[in-house]
Amino acid sequence: MYKHGLVIVVTLASLLAVQTAHADGPAGAARGLKTAPVFSYISEKRRTAAPFAHVMFCARNPDECTARGDASEVSLSPLADEQLRAVNTSVNRSIRSLDDRSDQGDVWQVNVTAGDCEDFALTKRDHLVAMGWSTKALRIAVTKTPTGKGHAVLVVRTDRGDLVLDNRTNAIKSWNDTDLRWLMIQSGDNPRIWYEL
Repeated sequence: MYKHGLVIVVTLASLLAVQTAHADGPAGAARGLKTAPVFSYISEKRRTAAPFAHVMFCARNPDECTARGDASEVSLSPLADEQLRAVNTSVNRSIRSLDDRSDQGDVWQVNVTAGDCEDFALTKRDHLVAMGWSTKALRIAVTKTPTGKGHAVLVVRTDRGDLVLDNRTNAIKSWNDTDLRWLMIQSGDNPRIWYEL
Protein backbone atom coordinates (compact mmCIF):
# COMPACT_ATOMS: atom_id res chain seq x y z
CA MET A 1 0.00 0.00 0.00
CA TYR A 2 2.83 2.34 0.85
CA LYS A 3 4.33 1.63 -2.55
CA HIS A 4 1.06 2.49 -4.36
CA GLY A 5 0.65 5.64 -2.27
CA LEU A 6 4.14 6.77 -3.22
CA VAL A 7 3.37 6.20 -6.92
CA ILE A 8 0.19 8.28 -6.61
CA VAL A 9 2.06 11.11 -4.85
CA VAL A 10 4.85 11.08 -7.46
CA THR A 11 2.29 11.02 -10.31
CA LEU A 12 0.33 13.93 -8.82
CA ALA A 13 3.54 15.88 -8.32
CA SER A 14 4.48 15.28 -11.96
CA LEU A 15 1.07 16.45 -13.20
CA LEU A 16 1.24 19.59 -11.06
CA ALA A 17 4.72 20.34 -12.38
CA VAL A 18 3.49 20.01 -15.97
CA GLN A 19 0.45 22.21 -15.31
CA THR A 20 2.63 24.80 -13.57
CA ALA A 21 5.05 24.86 -16.50
CA HIS A 22 2.16 25.71 -18.80
CA ALA A 23 0.77 28.39 -16.50
CA ASP A 24 3.90 30.31 -15.44
CA GLY A 25 6.24 32.54 -17.38
CA PRO A 26 5.87 34.37 -20.67
CA ALA A 27 5.62 31.25 -22.80
CA GLY A 28 3.36 29.34 -20.42
CA ALA A 29 0.93 32.15 -19.63
CA ALA A 30 0.21 32.98 -23.26
CA ARG A 31 0.03 29.45 -24.62
CA GLY A 32 -3.44 28.67 -25.88
CA LEU A 33 -4.76 32.17 -25.20
CA LYS A 34 -5.76 34.45 -28.04
CA THR A 35 -4.27 37.89 -27.71
CA ALA A 36 -6.23 40.94 -28.73
CA PRO A 37 -5.04 42.40 -32.05
CA VAL A 38 -2.95 45.54 -31.76
CA PHE A 39 -4.24 48.42 -33.85
CA SER A 40 -1.95 51.23 -34.88
CA TYR A 41 -2.70 54.91 -35.38
CA ILE A 42 -0.61 57.64 -37.00
CA SER A 43 0.82 60.21 -34.59
CA GLU A 44 0.96 63.72 -35.94
CA LYS A 45 3.81 66.01 -35.00
CA ARG A 46 3.87 69.76 -35.46
CA ARG A 47 1.74 71.72 -37.90
CA THR A 48 3.26 72.28 -41.33
CA ALA A 49 2.43 74.08 -44.56
CA ALA A 50 -0.13 72.32 -46.75
CA PRO A 51 1.10 71.13 -50.14
CA PHE A 52 0.68 74.06 -52.54
CA ALA A 53 -1.28 71.87 -54.98
CA HIS A 54 -3.75 71.11 -52.17
CA VAL A 55 -4.12 74.83 -51.38
CA MET A 56 -4.97 75.43 -55.04
CA PHE A 57 -7.36 72.44 -55.03
CA CYS A 58 -9.21 73.93 -52.03
CA ALA A 59 -9.41 77.33 -53.75
CA ARG A 60 -11.09 75.66 -56.75
CA ASN A 61 -13.18 73.18 -54.69
CA PRO A 62 -14.04 74.76 -51.31
CA ASP A 63 -16.74 72.13 -50.57
CA GLU A 64 -14.09 69.39 -50.76
CA CYS A 65 -12.04 71.16 -48.08
CA THR A 66 -14.58 71.60 -45.30
CA ALA A 67 -15.16 69.20 -42.41
CA ARG A 68 -18.49 67.36 -42.55
CA GLY A 69 -19.78 64.80 -40.11
CA ASP A 70 -19.00 64.19 -36.47
CA ALA A 71 -17.16 60.87 -36.35
CA SER A 72 -13.37 61.12 -36.32
CA GLU A 73 -13.21 57.31 -36.29
CA VAL A 74 -15.29 54.82 -38.27
CA SER A 75 -16.55 51.61 -36.72
CA LEU A 76 -15.47 49.03 -39.27
CA SER A 77 -18.70 47.03 -39.44
CA PRO A 78 -19.10 44.43 -42.22
CA LEU A 79 -20.98 47.04 -44.29
CA ALA A 80 -18.30 49.72 -43.76
CA ASP A 81 -15.55 47.22 -44.59
CA GLU A 82 -17.40 46.24 -47.77
CA GLN A 83 -17.85 49.90 -48.78
CA LEU A 84 -14.18 50.65 -48.15
CA ARG A 85 -13.00 47.72 -50.27
CA ALA A 86 -15.50 48.45 -53.05
CA VAL A 87 -14.49 52.12 -53.28
CA ASN A 88 -10.78 51.33 -53.24
CA THR A 89 -11.08 48.72 -55.99
CA SER A 90 -13.56 50.61 -58.19
CA VAL A 91 -11.59 53.88 -58.13
CA ASN A 92 -8.33 52.02 -58.79
CA ARG A 93 -9.97 50.48 -61.86
CA SER A 94 -11.83 53.57 -63.10
CA ILE A 95 -8.96 56.07 -63.20
CA ARG A 96 -6.17 55.62 -65.72
CA SER A 97 -2.83 56.31 -64.05
CA LEU A 98 -1.26 59.41 -65.59
CA ASP A 99 1.35 61.86 -64.33
CA ASP A 100 -0.58 65.15 -64.66
CA ARG A 101 2.19 67.56 -63.66
CA SER A 102 2.66 70.55 -65.88
CA ASP A 103 4.88 73.63 -66.00
CA GLN A 104 2.64 75.10 -63.28
CA GLY A 105 3.29 72.08 -61.01
CA ASP A 106 1.04 69.26 -59.89
CA VAL A 107 -2.71 69.70 -60.21
CA TRP A 108 -4.92 67.93 -57.66
CA GLN A 109 -8.35 66.93 -59.02
CA VAL A 110 -11.33 64.84 -57.97
CA ASN A 111 -13.49 62.44 -60.03
CA VAL A 112 -11.28 62.32 -63.11
CA THR A 113 -10.87 59.61 -65.74
CA ALA A 114 -7.06 59.90 -65.71
CA GLY A 115 -4.74 61.23 -63.04
CA ASP A 116 -2.04 60.50 -60.53
CA CYS A 117 -1.97 59.29 -56.93
CA GLU A 118 -3.58 62.28 -55.21
CA ASP A 119 -6.41 62.27 -57.76
CA PHE A 120 -7.12 58.64 -56.79
CA ALA A 121 -7.02 59.54 -53.08
CA LEU A 122 -9.30 62.58 -53.46
CA THR A 123 -11.79 60.59 -55.55
CA LYS A 124 -11.92 57.76 -52.99
CA ARG A 125 -12.51 60.32 -50.24
CA ASP A 126 -15.28 61.96 -52.28
CA HIS A 127 -17.02 58.61 -52.93
CA LEU A 128 -16.94 57.65 -49.25
CA VAL A 129 -18.29 61.08 -48.23
CA ALA A 130 -21.14 60.58 -50.74
CA MET A 131 -21.94 57.31 -48.90
CA GLY A 132 -22.27 59.25 -45.64
CA TRP A 133 -18.77 58.84 -44.19
CA SER A 134 -17.47 61.69 -42.03
CA THR A 135 -14.63 63.70 -43.57
CA LYS A 136 -13.00 63.76 -40.13
CA ALA A 137 -12.08 60.08 -40.57
CA LEU A 138 -10.82 60.52 -44.16
CA ARG A 139 -7.44 62.20 -44.57
CA ILE A 140 -5.00 62.57 -47.44
CA ALA A 141 -1.38 61.79 -46.57
CA VAL A 142 1.79 62.61 -48.49
CA THR A 143 4.44 59.91 -48.46
CA LYS A 144 7.41 58.57 -50.40
CA THR A 145 7.59 55.16 -52.06
CA PRO A 146 10.62 52.89 -51.55
CA THR A 147 12.15 54.38 -54.72
CA GLY A 148 11.84 57.90 -53.27
CA LYS A 149 8.93 59.02 -55.45
CA GLY A 150 6.37 61.38 -53.89
CA HIS A 151 3.07 59.62 -53.35
CA ALA A 152 -0.36 60.45 -51.86
CA VAL A 153 -2.84 58.03 -50.29
CA LEU A 154 -6.14 58.14 -48.44
CA VAL A 155 -5.89 57.24 -44.74
CA VAL A 156 -9.10 56.10 -43.04
CA ARG A 157 -9.25 56.25 -39.24
CA THR A 158 -11.16 53.19 -37.99
CA ASP A 159 -11.65 51.37 -34.72
CA ARG A 160 -9.12 48.88 -36.16
CA GLY A 161 -6.39 51.47 -36.71
CA ASP A 162 -5.46 53.80 -39.56
CA LEU A 163 -6.02 52.00 -42.87
CA VAL A 164 -4.50 52.99 -46.20
CA LEU A 165 -6.23 53.09 -49.58
CA ASP A 166 -3.47 53.19 -52.19
CA ASN A 167 -3.84 53.27 -55.96
CA ARG A 168 -0.86 50.89 -56.30
CA THR A 169 -2.85 47.99 -54.79
CA ASN A 170 -6.41 46.87 -54.07
CA ALA A 171 -5.28 45.50 -50.70
CA ILE A 172 -6.18 47.74 -47.76
CA LYS A 173 -3.40 47.75 -45.17
CA SER A 174 -2.65 49.28 -41.81
CA TRP A 175 -0.49 52.38 -42.28
CA ASN A 176 2.50 50.73 -40.59
CA ASP A 177 2.25 47.63 -42.82
CA THR A 178 2.86 49.62 -46.02
CA ASP A 179 6.20 50.23 -47.72
CA LEU A 180 5.71 54.01 -47.52
CA ARG A 181 7.78 56.65 -45.73
CA TRP A 182 5.30 59.03 -44.11
CA LEU A 183 5.79 62.81 -44.49
CA MET A 184 2.57 64.71 -43.74
CA ILE A 185 -1.17 64.29 -43.26
CA GLN A 186 -4.32 66.40 -43.17
CA SER A 187 -6.01 67.28 -39.91
CA GLY A 188 -9.25 65.42 -39.37
CA ASP A 189 -10.88 68.52 -37.91
CA ASN A 190 -9.87 70.88 -40.72
CA PRO A 191 -8.82 69.45 -44.12
CA ARG A 192 -6.89 72.65 -44.90
CA ILE A 193 -4.50 72.08 -41.96
CA TRP A 194 -1.60 69.64 -42.32
CA TYR A 195 0.80 68.01 -39.86
CA GLU A 196 4.26 66.51 -40.17
CA LEU A 197 4.62 62.80 -39.51
